[in-house]
Amino acid sequence: MTQPPQGPTNPQEPVAPQPPAAPRPQEPVAPQPPAADSAQAPQAEPDPVREAFTGVRTEIAKAVVGQEQAVTGMLIALLCQGHVLLEGVPGVAKTLLVRSFAAAVSLDSSRVQFTPDLMPSDVTGSLVYDASASDFSFRPGPVFTNILIADEINRTPPKTQSALLEAMEEHQVSVGGRSRKLPEPFLVAATQNPVEYEGTYPLPEAQLDRFLFKLVLNLPERDHEFEILDRHARGFDAGSLAAAGLRPVADAELIGRAREAIAKIYIAPQIITYIVDLARATRQTPSLALGVSPRGATRMLGAARAHAWLSGRHYVTPDDVKALAHMSLSHRVILRPEAQMDGLDVGQVLDSIIATTEVPR
Repeated sequence: MTQPPQGPTNPQEPVAPQPPAAPRPQEPVAPQPPAADSAQAPQAEPDPVREAFTGVRTEIAKAVVGQEQAVTGMLIALLCQGHVLLEGVPGVAKTLLVRSFAAAVSLDSSRVQFTPDLMPSDVTGSLVYDASASDFSFRPGPVFTNILIADEINRTPPKTQSALLEAMEEHQVSVGGRSRKLPEPFLVAATQNPVEYEGTYPLPEAQLDRFLFKLVLNLPERDHEFEILDRHARGFDAGSLAAAGLRPVADAELIGRAREAIAKIYIAPQIITYIVDLARATRQTPSLALGVSPRGATRMLGAARAHAWLSGRHYVTPDDVKALAHMSLSHRVILRPEAQMDGLDVGQVLDSIIATTEVPR
């Protein structure tokens, strides 16, 4: 009879707290999601460097109406040491956008109008005989600048187009058997007309792969077009950006600091796997004759980091990758003729690949 009271006594209760100890093995897993919780940190600590590049958008808007996606693409390309290919019909402010961008980030820019008779030396520079010194001296070409506007790049033959390959990849040019470094930062912003192909030379795949983004500038919506005309009615002059109130809000020093911050952005192995799966899917889909190269996947990874940093986060999410997928991949793939006959375009194929590729959680 004494045993029943001893049964409910508390000697076994110390064993019961042991199940609460079971969650402890899960604690090592918990620190991984907390990395995502750090998203609140950037909001509590404003970053003046990031705010400066946010201000670039505001300054460009004083001269260019709309085209926010193109502005973001150019910002990311500058921060990732990439280059952009701007495609749009004449009159959608491709050149004005690049000029405004250069003014807002306080960088030197030069413009080359690509024509069928343009020679490689007209871009890179050449050796000129100096009679006074009885020797040859190097005369730099327009490529020796921070932002090179390659206007209508598809109007010049491949020989001249290829003059930019070394500059775009290695940030240097070789003339007269000697390599010469280009100023830093360096960005090529090339434009081309997508509807007029007579007398043009399509860019070779090797050069297209050097562009980080292909940015398509569409015709403006009705409200945006009204604002454009209203600005001109009030005296806006595209030739005088200073008169439009556009001022520099960033410089080369801030660009360097931003690049250092972007290099520290965390990207989880699952996100890297997601980028790899997207790239490999472009090589396996029957609608594409050419998929994305490893270079394209690598550049996409860097761009996703920059996009996360501009968004105020210290880590990359799948949405960063998705936001850049079209502008990162569309110019790196080739559609099969059969797919074209079926009415498909590159954008539809990429949409299908993005929709069917497993997203990490």
